[in-house]
Amino acid sequence: METASSKHRRCRRLLPDRQHGLALHPRAELAKDAHIAAEGQGFAGVAIAHNARSRSEVDAALAEVEAAGAILLKPAQEAFWGGSGYFADPDNFPWEVAWNPSFPIAEDGSIGLPV
Repeated sequence: METASSKHRRCRRLLPDRQHGLALHPRAELAKDAHIAAEGQGFAGVAIAHNARSRSEVDAALAEVEAAGAILLKPAQEAFWGGSGYFADPDNFPWEVAWNPSFPIAEDGSIGLPV
């Protein structure tokens, strides 16, 4: 059985400023999670993510971008690791807005990744 920590250890790095990170996931899994087709035009195989402190922050962020004209791809949903939702920006790039209780976010915005 794959756990939250084993599934998300594929490739994950915190950048030196501790406010940005990089996580690489298989294209098909990322597309499935965002509710978009993995093949064809419209999906470059990349999603930019914004980490929030709570589900309510995710809901608020998705409502704000949708009110500004973004297309909601996936409403916020809970997952075994926390949860997320997706929207497409005006250039049709998918963005994930996520929360994960295992990724604490400090007052200054820096994040910590579990070891």
